Amino acid sequence: APEFGAEVSVNVTPRLDVVAGFDIAKSSTPSEYRKFVDNRNLPIQQTTSLRQSNFFGAIKFAVLPRGRAISRFAWIPSTIVPYLGAGGGLTNYDFQQVGDFVDFSDSRVFAETFRSHGWAPTGHVFGGTDIQVYKRMFLSLEGRYVWAKAKLGADFIDFDPMDLGGFRFGAGLHIMF
Repeated sequence: APEFGAEVSVNVTPRLDVVAGFDIAKSSTPSEYRKFVDNRNLPIQQTTSLRQSNFFGAIKFAVLPRGRAISRFAWIPSTIVPYLGAGGGLTNYDFQQVGDFVDFSDSRVFAETFRSHGWAPTGHVFGGTDIQVYKRMFLSLEGRYVWAKAKLGADFIDFDPMDLGGFRFGAGLHIMF
């Protein structure tokens, strides 16, 4: 799903940053049962949607120096700076399934909305690179793996916890102050 996010980082040492940020993503997918139709001979359709808002903190380590000081007041940034990091946070999620469903005990078709929402802890590792595009403006390319699981609400009986994690790829602009 497309995602929008923002983060702020503060240098602790020349190569180490403390990062805080948030991102939000939403996805909605229609589906239908292939082997069943409803009482009017129409397809049995549902829409599954998931909205996630993540709030996180992390430590980010620049693998190569970010630049070099040529005097007390002058600094030349490096063109490419690869980095690695790890962190954690919280995700707020809202998972919904809306539409027609089949009760397999008696083949009855019924309309329903199933919903689960709440908060779950997260952990993540990431790596990427900052590429200088103009003076103190950098294009950032990053791969991130997130671990997060949440129990489904009372609407979902006998289901395993929902996996809210996975691999994410991001691109954005960074401005150095």
